[in-house]
Formats: sequence, structure tokens, C-alpha cells
Amino acid sequence: MLDLLKTFIADLTGEAERPKPFETADYQLAAAALLVHIASIDGDFDADERARIQALVEARFGLSSDAAQKLIAEAFESEREAVDLYRFTSVLKRRLDEEGRRQVVAMLWDMAHADGEVHEFEENVVWRVAELLGVSTRERVELRREARENLATPPQETWYRPKE
Repeated sequence: MLDLLKTFIADLTGEAERPKPFETADYQLAAAALLVHIASIDGDFDADERARIQALVEARFGLSSDAAQKLIAEAFESEREAVDLYRFTSVLKRRLDEEGRRQVVAMLWDMAHADGEVHEFEENVVWRVAELLGVSTRERVELRREARENLATPPQETWYRPKE
């Protein structure tokens, strides 16, 4: 009886027809949404940032150009609907081991440096995400230094694997 009432209300509100764009098990979408957040937080999502997010998603997740574009589009939608970073970091913390979480922070620093300048909002978000993922202050600083030194370097090949 209660299920029928829920279904009826969902039908009336249209909730039953809308698929959820963010599956909690999708760590790639969570990481891509954080990249989108970093890229757009300074109010200027320029061509360099668009190219870098595409390259990062293709290389780090081993995706084709089309698959990466689709993931990035889904990430934009998920990021737009999110009310906080925990929605994404909780998935990443649950699905990735320590090294995988470090690599997410490395990707975020890479993205923050994509336009040649790290805005204070970008820096703040990377530090908050790193804290939520359990990445130490020492590691965050080291990952930032590495990102700054590797600005012209193409993203590394796929490394990202979820915990079993």
C-alpha cells in the first residue's frame, strides 16, 4: 500500500520519469565532477581548461574522445545539481584506495593549473577535497608542486582502479 502511494506521488511530481544522472558507485563521474567544479569555480572556463579536462579524463580513465565528452557532460550536470563536495568525495573515498585518492588530488591540482594561474577559490577547493579524501597536508603540498612543475606535460596514462 505504501509503495503504491509512493509510486502515485512520484508519477504526479514527475520524479519517476527522471533518471538520476549520478550513480553513487560511479567514481569516474565523481572525479570528473570535481574537475568541472575546479575548472569553473573562478567564473572563467576557458579553452585551455576545456582541453585539459578532456585530456585528463581520456588519459586517466582510458576513455575514447567521445566517451570522455559524454562523461564530462554528465559531470557538468552532476556538479550543477550538487549542494556540496561530500556527494563526490564520499564515493571516491569509498571506492578508491589511498593511492587512488592521492591521484584525484593530483588531477585537481593539474586542472587548477590548466589556465596558468591557480585562483584562491581553486586552491581552497583542492585543499578541502584533499582533506575529505584523507590526503595529508604534506602530500597535498607535494602534489601541488608536482602539478606546477609538469604544466606542459600530457596527463599520465590510466592508473585509476577502484577498490575491490
